[in-house]
Amino acid sequence: MTFDDKPEPVRRAAGFSVHVFTASGGAVALLALYAAIERDFAICFAWLGLALFIDGIDGTLARAAKVHETAARIDGVVLDLVVDFLTYVLVPVIALWRSDLMPTPVAFWLGLVVTLASTLYFADTHMKTKDHWFRGFPALWNIAVLYLFVLRLPWMVSAALLVLGTVAMFVPVVFVHPLRVVKLRIVTIAVTILWFALASAALVQGLVVDWPIKVGFVVVALYFLALPLVRHSPWAE
Repeated sequence: MTFDDKPEPVRRAAGFSVHVFTASGGAVALLALYAAIERDFAICFAWLGLALFIDGIDGTLARAAKVHETAARIDGVVLDLVVDFLTYVLVPVIALWRSDLMPTPVAFWLGLVVTLASTLYFADTHMKTKDHWFRGFPALWNIAVLYLFVLRLPWMVSAALLVLGTVAMFVPVVFVHPLRVVKLRIVTIAVTILWFALASAALVQGLVVDWPIKVGFVVVALYFLALPLVRHSPWAE
């Protein structure tokens, strides 16, 4: 029996359940926020990792459950953006502010700039290209700030990277969606899994890591930054 052949109440329940699953990312964001405020950054990023996992599979579940038909009253796209803004932007900014990665006033004002710019980016109707690449840096501040915690760069370098990332959200270059990429798909998914393994190791070590993990983080970053070069054009159409 296919999904379409199932009784209507079952189909509706499945669709609504997927929305609840997506919304659970908001609850996870609150747990991550509490950990950030308490300066328990390893736990904070562990929760954000769970939120990233939820965000990574809820789209597939939504398509399988045909939520646009079975639970159309709730806009899954808007729901996803609300949760993503919490987990990709707000919580990482708070974690940065509560950390010792840079002077508190610098972290505060950079956080304001990042939040303002990311709010505009999330509302951009041309956020993605027709072939599912992101236009500009996709506001993955949960990943970017985790890198800062792991690499522990001089604070002025970290601040410059944040400014660069903010500007990059609005430049006409593409960034890959790791699960929807076509070229080098298997390699990209493998590198993504490697990154999750490295991140997990960093969290287990309380974000105080030795050079092999740091090198691994850098290699993964370089791979994703270079990946647009295998597209027909690194520029966003």
